[in-house]
Order: sequence, then structure tokens, then C-alpha cells
Amino acid sequence: MENDFVTLNSGYKMPRLGLGTWTLNDDTAEDCVYYALKIGYRLIDTARYYGNEVGVGRGVRRAIQDGIATREEIFITSKIMPSTYNSPDKAIDDSLRNLNLDYIDLMLIHQPGYNDEEVYKALERGVKAGKIRSIGISNYYTPSDFDRIKNIAEIIPVVVQNENHIYYQNEKLQNYVAKYGTVVESWYPFGGRGNTQKIFSDSTIQQLAKKYSKSPAQIILRWHLQAGYVVIPGSKNMNHIAENFEVFDFALTADDMALMRGLNKNRRFENW
Repeated sequence: MENDFVTLNSGYKMPRLGLGTWTLNDDTAEDCVYYALKIGYRLIDTARYYGNEVGVGRGVRRAIQDGIATREEIFITSKIMPSTYNSPDKAIDDSLRNLNLDYIDLMLIHQPGYNDEEVYKALERGVKAGKIRSIGISNYYTPSDFDRIKNIAEIIPVVVQNENHIYYQNEKLQNYVAKYGTVVESWYPFGGRGNTQKIFSDSTIQQLAKKYSKSPAQIILRWHLQAGYVVIPGSKNMNHIAENFEVFDFALTADDMALMRGLNKNRRFENW
């Protein structure tokens, strides 16, 4: 299997399918990151709030030491959490220290909040200092949310990372930010804990899974990729991590994509 990339408005290439690490502790994150990189993943998503930057960094360095991939081939995302919005420059340095890496490929504001415009300016300083390569935002859901940051920015966000799945497709935001070369990245691509089986058992997903002899997860991830999203399914199950990467050997037809688009209910499951 071979990953697929998008060229960001910063000029860097970002893999369009990666591993999310929310809820993993350091030891589990290390093992999952190492395994994911071993089977071909090159995008790893973490955050200061997750409490596992140390483990993610260990997994990345193990993979590099074992010759699985070079640092330049691996794309690491982290995020500044709200409790550090009053000291964002220190937060960047803390994440670099936790990860034990020379730079972070992508750093995001984790969510809107007090002082977030100043946080974004700190991210820009991080780019100028060579600590960060690309910057963006997370959990900003409307064009006006995006514009509030864009309008004070010297560097346009490369990514908006939001809840995004078949029941909440938010094409309005995707189409709007595309004008600026900004990409939408999907967290909770299966709806998140408590909702995954609801989405997997959707009759349209079941129908397409049978048609392609693929799992519901693989059908949904293929839709994300073909719809132009970057997607980061999370798991600590090694079989699921491998299954989620096996989506580059088939493609949904235009009719299938239209069926998937018709599942949109504009319904989010989270409120942050």
C-alpha cells in the first residue's frame, strides 16, 4: 500500500491518511506509532492535551533508528491546548521537548478560546524560528471562524482540523477554505466513541462494503480521501491500524460518492 499526499499552501507535502493518537498513553502511543510507521503510515497526529507527546516521539525515533523511515518522510502534528494559551511560545518549546524532535511539521491551535489570535501569532513566530514548518487551526467550523484567524495572520492556515464524518460533511467550510489553499482534516472520521457502530451499520455503508469486499471503516476512509479530506483514524488495535491503511487498492465510483454525499445530516456528535 502507498499513501497519498496533498501539497499544503506552505509548500510541504502532507500524507492524506494518518494515525490519530487521542486516548493513548505514552507506552501505547509509542507502540502504535512504531507499528503504523512500519506498515506505511507517515502522518502521526498528537496534541499536548492528549498527554502522549513523549510516547509519540519515542515511537518516531525508534522507527527512524530502525531504518523504517527518515525524519523528513514522517509528518508530525501537535496542538497547543487552551490551558497554555497565555504562554504559547513556551507551549511550542514544551511540545518540541516532549517529542524530542528538532521541528514539528504542523502545529495547530487546538480550539477557539481566549487569546487564540495571539496564540496564532506565536505559531507564526515558531515558523520563522524554524521550530514549526506549517501551522493551522482545529475546531473552527464556519467561514467566519476561519476568517477571524486568517484576517490577523501573516501565514494562512494550511489545515482546519475538525470533526468530520459521513453525517457531518461540512462542504461549505471545505469549499470556502479551499480558496486559500487550506485543507480540511477529519478527526473522528467514524463518528467517535459511542457512534462508530451506528455509522458502520448504516445501510449505504453496508451495501458498499459488500460491493467492494471491504470493511465499513475502509469504505468510509476511502470516501474521506476521494472527497478531498485528510483523515486521521485513531486506534490502539494493531489489526484495525493495518485495516485502516488498506484503502489504496480500490476507488469508489462517482455514483458511490453521490450516495455517500447523500448521507450528510449536518449532525455533529461533539460540541468542542
